[in-house]
Amino acid sequence: MKESFNIVLNERNLEDLADLSFINEEESSKAQKFHASFPQYSVTPLKRLNNLADLFGVEDIFVKDESLRFGLNAFKVLGGSYAMAKYIAQKLDMDLEDLPYEKLISPEIKEKLGKVTFITATDGNHGRGVAWTSQQLEQDCVVLMPDGSALERRDNIRKTGAKCDIMDGLNYDACVRLANKYAEEKGYIMVQDTAWEGYEEIPTWIIQGYSTLAKEASDQLKEAGKKPTHIFLQAGVGSFATGVTGFFSDEYKGSEKPFIGLIEPEKANCNYLTAKINDGKIHNVEGEMNTIMAGLACGEPVTVGYPILKSYVDAFLSVPDSSAARGMRILGNPIGEDERVISGESGAATVGAVSEILQREDLKDIKEKLKLDENSVILFISTEGDTDFEHYRKVVWDGYYTNDEKFEYKKIIR
Repeated sequence: MKESFNIVLNERNLEDLADLSFINEEESSKAQKFHASFPQYSVTPLKRLNNLADLFGVEDIFVKDESLRFGLNAFKVLGGSYAMAKYIAQKLDMDLEDLPYEKLISPEIKEKLGKVTFITATDGNHGRGVAWTSQQLEQDCVVLMPDGSALERRDNIRKTGAKCDIMDGLNYDACVRLANKYAEEKGYIMVQDTAWEGYEEIPTWIIQGYSTLAKEASDQLKEAGKKPTHIFLQAGVGSFATGVTGFFSDEYKGSEKPFIGLIEPEKANCNYLTAKINDGKIHNVEGEMNTIMAGLACGEPVTVGYPILKSYVDAFLSVPDSSAARGMRILGNPIGEDERVISGESGAATVGAVSEILQREDLKDIKEKLKLDENSVILFISTEGDTDFEHYRKVVWDGYYTNDEKFEYKKIIR
């Protein structure tokens, strides 16, 4: 199948928008306050790429670098840790605001809580976050990974003391179902951002946890004196995209809201597919979903998040693997004084896709639909670093997944 770019402009009812109360400024502030209680917490940098913006003919480009989050090389820990803490608070009939990190690890709380085993399915980053948090809280953890997962990601999870195995023949969604089966049979606590009927509370907490980075980015943009005109977000099941979309849609209401574009790999484009069919139902992608964007290789949209995406995302895009590879090379090889960003396959998907849309003549119609021009201030979030070191080098050093398109480059004038 020839790789291609596809876009669906969102048809939405502006008089029937989803409620944002669970992902507003107040809820995001609670999540950030909890995360800030960890000794490893620091605000991840927002890097301004002036020369790249000049090259692409836009006003500004900002990239939030989540490779520095808690020393785990990815943002995912924000969601899992917040959900686990919310579960503990609920179990102990306490308010999470009364359970900062130091309190959570106190002998008093551990005695009340007892031993808990958390379980999850992951391509690597989410599972590592859940495993790391379990280690910090001195609890047990079981992690299932889909067939084809990187051994480096598995080994990093095992280093936390978690039990972690790659499940032969199972894709991500099948691993989620198996993890849920184990949870029901063994009394484990499932920590998953995939939601279904009867399992929606923890995925909602995970979405709230992700909004910490959105609030940070918003504060950083204000410090820079900028308001984003465009935000491009990558999506697997869509929980991360829900957290960021919800936060910025609440902060900038109505006509002030930035144009939000959702980007997925063409081999795992379940949110794009659901938006394209647009019949009020969720539509899944079945099968292997063999994409280099491992963190986005999910076939089932998150049910608690999709109403937010349907209400506030402006465009859904399906893009080829070569775009993610190009994004990795662009961020890893900055122009002039621009700062370098080490970004993995899923982290660089948005930058790579938008770079092609801005530079390729045959994608000019998509550029126009996205309303990109010389006044655009674009926010990207690089959600992971080189979490698979070997594959990162194959892409950036050896040119894996290079497309055959020709690009024009103008002289940088600043």
